[in-house]
Amino acid sequence: MSFDIALSGIQAINEQLETVSHNIANAATYGFKSGRANFATVMAGTKANGVEIGSVTQNISQNGSTTTTGRGLDAAIDGRGFFVGRDSQGGLTYTRVGIFSTDTEGYLIDGTGKKVQGYGPANGGALGAMADVKIPTGQIDASATTSIAYVGNLSADWDAPKEPVFDSSKSNSYNMVKQSVVYDSLGSKHTMSQYFVKNGDNAVNVYYSMDGARITTGTPDPQDPITPPAVTVTKDNTNTLSFGQKGQLVASTADAENGIQKRLTIPAGQGAAEVNFTIDYTGTTLFSGTATTTTNRSDGYASGAFVGVELAQDGSLVAKYSNDQSQVVGTVAIATFANEGALQAISDTSWTANAGSGAALYNAPGVGLAGKLSTGALEGSNVDITSELVGLMTSQRNYQANSKVLTTESQMMQALMQAL
Repeated sequence: MSFDIALSGIQAINEQLETVSHNIANAATYGFKSGRANFATVMAGTKANGVEIGSVTQNISQNGSTTTTGRGLDAAIDGRGFFVGRDSQGGLTYTRVGIFSTDTEGYLIDGTGKKVQGYGPANGGALGAMADVKIPTGQIDASATTSIAYVGNLSADWDAPKEPVFDSSKSNSYNMVKQSVVYDSLGSKHTMSQYFVKNGDNAVNVYYSMDGARITTGTPDPQDPITPPAVTVTKDNTNTLSFGQKGQLVASTADAENGIQKRLTIPAGQGAAEVNFTIDYTGTTLFSGTATTTTNRSDGYASGAFVGVELAQDGSLVAKYSNDQSQVVGTVAIATFANEGALQAISDTSWTANAGSGAALYNAPGVGLAGKLSTGALEGSNVDITSELVGLMTSQRNYQANSKVLTTESQMMQALMQAL
């Protein structure tokens, strides 16, 4: 009897050693969860008859360390949850390994080739139904300019220009000129010039031209005719900025279009639609000293080609384009479970749901129980090498103890046979 018990102990220890060896071998495997061999008593009726490995469980709930990779489509989950993949048969699998890329059709896939599940671009704040995530790789449409923000200090020390009649071709008829970029509906870039002219103690006139078109407030000289520009600004190309005694900009009450905001229009032409945009001077001042510009920002952009995609911490997939624009094209889904320890392993780093784990709850990262993402990083193995080596030494002692039982049993049987 003792011989059989010791033999079962050796067999169980061999199985435990396989688990420990497997853990150590996968200490550098991304998303690997360490296993543990659980011993159980073998019963013969009401009597103990040895030992066996009753089960091998994975330590799924303990996260591994985070390793920075710097790759835009790598992500580690900081907290609970799993990335969701769909295999070729339509089955859903769950993993902690966030190594993503795109296939030849533009779909986001994980490191095993499964299609990553997520949500399309938010529509009015709603994410919609979960499905395969496809990254659009074509051109992004051009967007016409609708607003320009200009903030600066227009020097109170300016003297009135020596040339009293404004003429954009004469630098002595204005105090300063600044250019801003304007895009039309086709994405063509235009240059809008703002000419600032000191007008009294607390006012500055602004004259506008497009693409270098010459403008003047005087009567044209017959000997120096003004050539009509191909693109011009309509709807009154002048504005007056009025300032208070403390140098702060105040709105004009005489004209709704003048003052802090100025609305301009580029007529339709050369295939592009009419462009209406507003210049906002909020924050501009009139203090003594040097004239400065702190903000000269316009919206709108030319069309651009797709250059790549990156993951954000909230799970958003951000597509980047050659015109320096970006847009969210989808959101990666995170699945959480009531009992994630009961998930059925189909490999060392992926699992499927079952009755014990409960149904998956899907959310965007950081929503509900789902953890946030650490982008440009991957979750490493949660194997503790020190603990595994201690386990090896413990297994060695147990193996020696059971071997000693077998040796002692053999010696006793040999002595008994000699005594007969």
